[in-house]
Amino acid sequence: MEEKKQAAIAATKGEWVTYRPDIKVLDCTIRDGGLMNKHLYDDAVVKKIYQTCVEAGIDYIEFGYKSSKKIYSPAEFGPWKFCDEDSIRRIVEKNKGPIKISVMADAERTDYHTDILPKEKSVIDMVRVATYIHQIPEALDMIKDAHDKGYETTVNLMAVSTVQDRELDDALAALAASDVNVIYIVDSFGAFYGEQIRDLTLKYLKYAKAAGKEVGIHTHNNQQLAYANTIESLIAGASRLDASMAGLGRGAGNCQIELLLGFLHNPKFNLRPVIQCIQEYVEPLREKLRWGFDIPYMLTGLLNQHPRDAMKFMEGDDRKNLIKFYDAIMEEE
Repeated sequence: MEEKKQAAIAATKGEWVTYRPDIKVLDCTIRDGGLMNKHLYDDAVVKKIYQTCVEAGIDYIEFGYKSSKKIYSPAEFGPWKFCDEDSIRRIVEKNKGPIKISVMADAERTDYHTDILPKEKSVIDMVRVATYIHQIPEALDMIKDAHDKGYETTVNLMAVSTVQDRELDDALAALAASDVNVIYIVDSFGAFYGEQIRDLTLKYLKYAKAAGKEVGIHTHNNQQLAYANTIESLIAGASRLDASMAGLGRGAGNCQIELLLGFLHNPKFNLRPVIQCIQEYVEPLREKLRWGFDIPYMLTGLLNQHPRDAMKFMEGDDRKNLIKFYDAIMEEE
C-alpha cells in the first residue's frame, strides 16, 4: 500500500521533486547565442537580457568568452567574444544586484594568465573552463589559475558523446581532484537521449559528491530533447542548470529558460520579464540568426556530429532543400 502511495506521489512530479534549494540556474543567452552572430549584439539587447535576468531572479548570467585577441580579431568579433571588464561594467553599470556574472574560457584559446584579472579587480564572479578531453592538462591549470585569483569555477567537458568510458573516468577523477566547484555534462552535439543523460549524471555525481563538488548540465536541442534532458539530469541529482531565452544558442539552440523556470516551481523566479524580453528583444533576432530546431541540426545530432556543416547549410540560399543536406551528410558517413 505504501509503495503504491509513493509511486502515485512520484508520478505527479510535484513541487517536492523540482523545488530544491541547491538548484542554481545560469542564463547563457548572450554567450551561446553569440556563436550565431560573432558576438555582435547591440548594447540595448545585452542590457535588456541582463536586466531581465536580474528581475527574473536567475542566479548567474554568462556574457561571453574570455578569448585571446591573438587568435580572434576584435575587428571581426564583438565585445562578448572577449568580455573585457569595461564592456561588462558598461552593461551592469553600478546596479549589479544579486545576480552573479560568468564568463567562459576555452582551453588553448584564452590568455588566462593576463586577461583574467584577480577577482578583487573584476566584476566577474565565475570562470567556466571549457575543455575537450585531450585538453584536460591545460584545463586543470586554468582552473587553478582562476581559483587562486578568487573566482568560482566550473569545468565544462565538451563533446562527451564522443568520449570513451575509460577516458571519461580518468578525466572525471582528475577534475574531482582539482579546485573546480562544478563539473558540467555538456551535450555538445545534441546527441544524447534521456537514459544516457541519467547514466552520465550518476557517473559524474559519483566523482563529484565524494570531492564536495556539484554537477551541472548544458544541453543542445538538435533532437528537441534539450529541455527533457535537462530535467532528466536535474531529477538524477544535477544542481546547476544552463538555459537560454527562447533557446537562443548555437545551431539548434539550448534548453529554453522559460520552460525550465516554469518547471522549477521556485517562488524566487519570475517568468513574466523573461516572456516580455523574448517577445521584444530575442524573437526579433530569429529571422537573421536562424537558431532553433531544424532538420539539418536533427541529422547532425542523430549522427553525433558537430553542427558546423548544418550551420553552414542553414546560412545558405539552399537551406530549404533538406534532402540535399540529408544526401550529402549521409554520403559522408
